[in-house]
Amino acid sequence: MIATLTMLVEVARRWDHVAERYLLPALDESVDPLFRCGGAVIERAATNPALAPILPRLGQRLNQIIGTGTHLSLAVGATAVQQQLVQHARNAGDPATLASALNTLAVRLAAVGRRTEALAHAQEAADLCRELAAGNRDTYLPALAMSVNNLAIGLAEVGRRGEALAHAQEAVDLCREFAAGNRDAYLPALAMSVNNLAVDLAEVGRRGEALAHAQEAVDLRRELVAGNRDAYLPDLAMSVNNLANRLAEGGRRDEALAHAQEAADLYGELAAGNRDAYLPDLASSANNLAIHLAETGRRAEALAHAQEAVDLYGELAAGNRDAFLPAFAMSVNNLAVDLAEAGRRGEALAHAQEAADLRRELAAGNRDAYLPDLAASVNNLAIRLAEAGRRGEALALAQEAADLYGELAAGNRDAYLPDLAMSVNNLAIRLAEAGRCGEALAHAQEAATLYRELAAESPAAFAEKLENAEHLPQFLRREQDDGG
Repeated sequence: MIATLTMLVEVARRWDHVAERYLLPALDESVDPLFRCGGAVIERAATNPALAPILPRLGQRLNQIIGTGTHLSLAVGATAVQQQLVQHARNAGDPATLASALNTLAVRLAAVGRRTEALAHAQEAADLCRELAAGNRDTYLPALAMSVNNLAIGLAEVGRRGEALAHAQEAVDLCREFAAGNRDAYLPALAMSVNNLAVDLAEVGRRGEALAHAQEAVDLRRELVAGNRDAYLPDLAMSVNNLANRLAEGGRRDEALAHAQEAADLYGELAAGNRDAYLPDLASSANNLAIHLAETGRRAEALAHAQEAVDLYGELAAGNRDAFLPAFAMSVNNLAVDLAEAGRRGEALAHAQEAADLRRELAAGNRDAYLPDLAASVNNLAIRLAEAGRRGEALALAQEAADLYGELAAGNRDAYLPDLAMSVNNLAIRLAEAGRCGEALAHAQEAATLYRELAAESPAAFAEKLENAEHLPQFLRREQDDGG
């Protein structure tokens, strides 16, 4: 059946009568057989004008299967189908239908790594919904909230974090307004918007607020799962994973680990039922779990999960490099850290170099979006080079990392102050190893000052780092005194 259907799709691209006489009747009862042919065949079918009659049903089924996520084998085909549906909606001249189609297209484009195009469509959808809501607020308020939330996600993915936060807050405010009138109907939309706001608050350094919203999102989604587990389990897993990160940022590592483990278990359950749909989430949760295991000292387990994440993201990136290269680079960077912790320094250095190379490539294409990731990988590579005795290269990269974090902190101090403190401290160490003790002491004192500021705001998260940072200036002063 798969081979026959694939052949019919190909032949129908040349001769319309094949589509009308054979292919359309074959798909009249159900379009599901096309899904077994894969995304590439669906893409070719979607661009055949003779198959236009089945596109609405094809789009509906793809929405049921994929939802707002991604799918390993269907994502490319789903994007092509949605592009055609957007064009049909434009031709029909109905703004509400067009706005809905554009929102879905933005999600589909982002899922295949076409983030700039996704943002443009999300912006158009939001603009249309604002016009519609201006004429009939009660009817179009939910659509406006959804489009604004999607726009916030699109802005964040291209590095426009301040704008993303403003739209995420607007989406939450709108969702709270209409959920107040009908809680049962709009609780899922409220939970989604609150979860997104938590992520965007964390991105700009407002960690306390981010944690509060992440906890609220989990609470709302646990309530939804209690009523319908199958429908809302993926959303709960996402929010639990997010809450784990926010707890870790607040220094609550044991709670963070418990939630990271729960998220990994939930995504494991979901992927067991539908691997193609949940493989990206499973990879993300494995990477997250590795980080939290490492932070609580369980390094062997952390390394195993970090390797799992790299393997899963490698599989995903092999199928769609644009979509999954950022996540693959993240997992490689994390694996480098865990390999170093296990004493496998040669492998750690190789992976650290790979992560830095990948992130330089990403930053070359979109500096605003990927500069924080590049800074993290450059800092990690500096440490790995120092462990290998390549001190000159390590110092150069430590200086680069400190410069990058200085640039980021100049634009958003709250968000990047922890990273700046860490990179300045690492630079001080590299300078000391190069015998430049005077410069090392100045940077060590700067790092200690930054950590004092951070510890004053969040003692649980930064007290231990402050204590370590304060030791370095003391050591360097003794070294200078002994040298004198």
